[in-house]
Amino acid sequence: MEDRTRAARQLWVEDERGLRRMPDPVRNAAVRAVMITSVTLILAVVAFLTTVTSSWLAFPMTIAAVVATVVATWSVLDIWITRQVWRQRNGVVSEPSSSAYPGRRERVPEERVA
Repeated sequence: MEDRTRAARQLWVEDERGLRRMPDPVRNAAVRAVMITSVTLILAVVAFLTTVTSSWLAFPMTIAAVVATVVATWSVLDIWITRQVWRQRNGVVSEPSSSAYPGRRERVPEERVA
């Protein structure tokens, strides 16, 4: 009985909605951030291992890891900045929330009636 239900079920079920693809500039920034962050993690591990072994390379690697951490932080912020810029330039429609004040032209006729 259980084998019949497994055979009847599909192996791959297509999701109707799915996620939209990120815009190209945002995706490029995300890929760049992942690459920089991975290099930063490698530098941090190398700096730690050279410090443990008391190598002469420990100090330069630690400095490089600190600089790479600053660059990685900026690259992660760059994703957010690029996404916001893309949304502004490419016309994302924003509607006022329900708590927004009504416009001046909409209020004037109501005040005259009262």
